[in-house]
Amino acid sequence: MGTLTGKIALVTGASRGVGKGIALSLGEAGATVYITGRSRQEGESGVALPGTITQTADEVTAMGGQGIAIHCDHRDDAQVETAFQRIMTEQGQLDVLVNNAWAGYEGYVDDRHLPPNFSFWKKPISFWDENLAGLRWAYVASHFAAPIMVEQRSGLIVNISFRVGETGDPAYNIAKTGTDRLAREMAHQLREHHVAAVSLSPGLVRTESVLKNAQWFDMSTSESPQYTGRAVVALANDPQVMARSGQALLVADLAVAYDFDDIDGTRPVFTP
Repeated sequence: MGTLTGKIALVTGASRGVGKGIALSLGEAGATVYITGRSRQEGESGVALPGTITQTADEVTAMGGQGIAIHCDHRDDAQVETAFQRIMTEQGQLDVLVNNAWAGYEGYVDDRHLPPNFSFWKKPISFWDENLAGLRWAYVASHFAAPIMVEQRSGLIVNISFRVGETGDPAYNIAKTGTDRLAREMAHQLREHHVAAVSLSPGLVRTESVLKNAQWFDMSTSESPQYTGRAVVALANDPQVMARSGQALLVADLAVAYDFDDIDGTRPVFTP
């Protein structure tokens, strides 16, 4: 799939889950990967799940890249700005931004929002904020990344999304639809500067949260978190990536287009 040696990436919300998988795949390709999140040590997270930014950084390094943890709460714009300033001070460039940080599943971890098919009026109003907050976080991180990439006249911004199918979950579906639209809007303004922006949707990913609630899911075609990471690596290595800028992409489609498999040698298909 090519190498990303010498490339600098930032993956937000990468203590665990899809973000961690992306960071590991970028490290496997040789990139230097900055990892943001709230969890510096076990038990520090807002959810009762394993994983810390330090653990992810160590695993990235073990995969062959260089992992660097930055403690950052994306609810605080000043902390986000400081993270970008640190990257530029230490590296002087930023080649890939993956907007992954999101809080929409936290209520499923502590059982506040179970079962998933609860009607929207039976869930707390905070469920809306937990889902839509990640969209703002993606906007803010992109706000700080864009000037760097525009100056370089190169870069890739990836918004992690999910392909919305049937109706039934207003907060979640609007958050993901908005994530796709954000990539499209950013791509329009970034195109003349040779910076690509896309949204990327995996299928059902075997994150710590999903595995904890596996009884609610059909796991037969589930994916590892690194499958999404391999899609990001493929995009970052594609010299023609600008042709995809603005698009809402599926990991499963990119696996076919770029000819890569999941870490177990399978090639899961998308099942909404």
